[in-house]
Amino acid sequence: MLEQVENLPAGIHGLKATGKITKEDYEKVFEPLLDEARRDGRRLRFLYQLGTEFEGFTPGAAWEDAKLGLRSLRLFDGCAIVSDVGWVRESARLAKFMLPCPVRIFSNKECEDAIHWLGTLPEGAGISHRLLPDGVIVVDVTTPLRAADFDAIALTADTWIEAHGNLHGIVIHARDFPGWENMGGMLRHLRFIRNHQQKIGRVAVATDGTLANLAPRLAEHFVKAELKAFPYDAVDDAISWARS
Repeated sequence: MLEQVENLPAGIHGLKATGKITKEDYEKVFEPLLDEARRDGRRLRFLYQLGTEFEGFTPGAAWEDAKLGLRSLRLFDGCAIVSDVGWVRESARLAKFMLPCPVRIFSNKECEDAIHWLGTLPEGAGISHRLLPDGVIVVDVTTPLRAADFDAIALTADTWIEAHGNLHGIVIHARDFPGWENMGGMLRHLRFIRNHQQKIGRVAVATDGTLANLAPRLAEHFVKAELKAFPYDAVDDAISWARS
């Protein structure tokens, strides 16, 4: 069965698995938790504990676990897997690099460490962006890129595109390119480019680091967009060019 873990700090939700987990357990316990988060516009810091009393999943439960996970990836700020079961730990270790949120694996005796780690995660997107009134998105990059960052930027871009047809431009403002938090962040970055490459007029990069040398390569990924590089401190010039 699945049961909610009680007395967790605010903002952290947890489930504990005991015995054999069935499809009905997911439908009665896990799915309502996800639906409530969607309705409230909340993101989840999730603790999943599979202790000594855990006996495994039925085939229906395994499918439900995969289905709910794929459908709800954008809801998670982070996930802590707490288990001493070898195959659970190994499966989580292999999958974590492909997921859009940070995932860490803890033993049962490290459960308090797992809760503490979830509490230290940054909320929402790790980079900031703003939409200017004339259809230019300015993205300020200071930390490794997360999948949540591209979800947030895509939502902003898609809302404008739905109303106006195309986005006038994107300005990337970064001292240097910090890389991605994990494989999930990189994959979401590539998906953002794929879905928006023909809907952006201009891409300006304001940077002084190695990203300036990479700017010409960025142009290869945008079919219609013009691309131009600016010094980091000339971000206002970059914005003016992108909106023109």
